[in-house]
Amino acid sequence: MSNSPATTASSPPAPSDGDNRYKAVQAKLNKLARSMDDATVELEGLRRSMQANATRCEGVARDIANAELDKMFVELTNNVSVALGGAAIQVRRLDETAGEVAGLAHDTRHQHSQLYGALDDIRSGRPVRTPRPGFFTD
Repeated sequence: MSNSPATTASSPPAPSDGDNRYKAVQAKLNKLARSMDDATVELEGLRRSMQANATRCEGVARDIANAELDKMFVELTNNVSVALGGAAIQVRRLDETAGEVAGLAHDTRHQHSQLYGALDDIRSGRPVRTPRPGFFTD
């Protein structure tokens, strides 16, 4: 794992371009959901790696203590183990949040489709242009 942000080549962030057409919104919601799904996979791998490293550090601290080295090194190694364990807990929380965002994005895309999909089919199938929403309101 690298230290770079969790963006993958398969799912770059969706641009904020002000395009609110039905198909554009659907594509953006789909891209967001896929990005969050990808992030949950990456974060779970990061969490496992951090937890494994925390466990290894704990073992190294024990080995240092058994070798009767200076207690300062045992304490420092234990501190690293505790810090990695705490970071793994925070990564798990971030992973859960990314999963929630992914689920909400999928749900929003589905609701958007239910609300506006039929209207888009009608508007897209017409041979003449249709006024923008809100044209007939005061």
